[in-house]
Amino acid sequence: MRTASLVIATVAAVIAAAGGGFMSGRGVLRTADAPRIAVVSQAIAQTSSEPIYYQDPDGKPFYSLTPKKTPDGRDYRGVPAGADISFEEASAPETMPTAPMDRKIKYYRNPMGLPDTSLTPKKDSMGMNYIPVYEGEDSDDRSVKLSPGKIQRTGVKSEPAALRVIRTLIKAPGTIQLDERRISVISMRAESWVQKVANVTTGAKVNKGQPLMEIYSPAVATASAEYIATINSKTTGGDGFYGRGSRQRLMNLDVPDAAIVAMEKSRTVPIAIEWSAPRDGIVLERNAIEGMRAQPGDVLFRVADTSVVWAMIDVAERDLGMLAVGQAVIVKARSFPNREFAGKISVIYPQVNRETRTARVRIELSNSDGALLPDMYVDAGINTGSSEPVLTILESAVLDTGAKQAVFIDKGQGRFEPRDVMLGHRGDGYVEVRKGITEGEPVVVSANFLIDAESNLKAALKGFSEAGTQP
Repeated sequence: MRTASLVIATVAAVIAAAGGGFMSGRGVLRTADAPRIAVVSQAIAQTSSEPIYYQDPDGKPFYSLTPKKTPDGRDYRGVPAGADISFEEASAPETMPTAPMDRKIKYYRNPMGLPDTSLTPKKDSMGMNYIPVYEGEDSDDRSVKLSPGKIQRTGVKSEPAALRVIRTLIKAPGTIQLDERRISVISMRAESWVQKVANVTTGAKVNKGQPLMEIYSPAVATASAEYIATINSKTTGGDGFYGRGSRQRLMNLDVPDAAIVAMEKSRTVPIAIEWSAPRDGIVLERNAIEGMRAQPGDVLFRVADTSVVWAMIDVAERDLGMLAVGQAVIVKARSFPNREFAGKISVIYPQVNRETRTARVRIELSNSDGALLPDMYVDAGINTGSSEPVLTILESAVLDTGAKQAVFIDKGQGRFEPRDVMLGHRGDGYVEVRKGITEGEPVVVSANFLIDAESNLKAALKGFSEAGTQP
């Protein structure tokens, strides 16, 4: 036990001297301190076989000098003194690195990543050895090779490109508007007086044929008297063609058919004509007042059928290419957050708003219960994309420079190849690849920016090395 305690104290002293330390149970070890820790580990291996420290059971970089448990209750793994502690990039400080017998060193690069190379072994200003670059590692196929330790530390992960169905949801705000084909206006075509108004107010629901008001019009009364006289003369041998002209005159004055039929049955001229609702709907406007004088064209009633309404939504300019007439749309009203209204795109208006860079899209919605009201705010969701599966990769795999897009292909044995790609639709965290890769190729989806940095460093070093060999 005394030996183990001494060993633990020695390890702690080495780690503290390395500038790391155990804080909150997590150790931070630097690569530059690997030789000293490796020497201590060899000494420990010769003195004791008891655990000298404890490590996370999943191999994560979490350490403790005393027994400890993970947040889910599992014990930390004890690391005995005889365990092999090795650091991949560590090298003995006393000797320069030597090349394997079967490979030839092409040049040496700066260990800190600086654009400095050497054709012979050397040290930098801090005493660190330059890293050898072998002929097999410095290939001309644009690929990047990383050591297994670096791949594990940076968290590089790959996922094969696969066929998937991509559904892109376009969300856009809008408002409810009346169907302009379902609005009726009641006005007079000749000078008239309102004799009586029914008990109907703005906002009231009316049915087709329901009486709204009684109108007296001299022009209508004259045409009615002429028509009745013609009918009576027809029964006594008059000209029937003249009677048809009189009836047409009443129709031209917009007299309701029900009023004309009532005249034909009673053979009398009414003093006032009853005007009725032309359709089922809601009274949007009521300007008729009992006893008022109405000039031709004055709007006395306006009735709208709200059983079908329009959702007018504003779609961003960038999304217009994915829309088509007939696409299904789900509309949610802010007044009814738990209710969905299904509809279809009926019109895509051929104009873009220059200020908002949006285009208006019209969606027809069934509104049989009248829940959707004019000018009500709604949010529309439009599912776009093909129902056929396409080749896809995770969006995180794409390196987008603006001018082009690229991914890294995992070639195995720590080698990664950059590949330019042509992308398509996006959705559900995936992006369609139309050109550049094939199905099943493993694509780097995590830590690819680190590989990209390594690739840029390799290109810079290669440029400096080539420049250094020029006479």
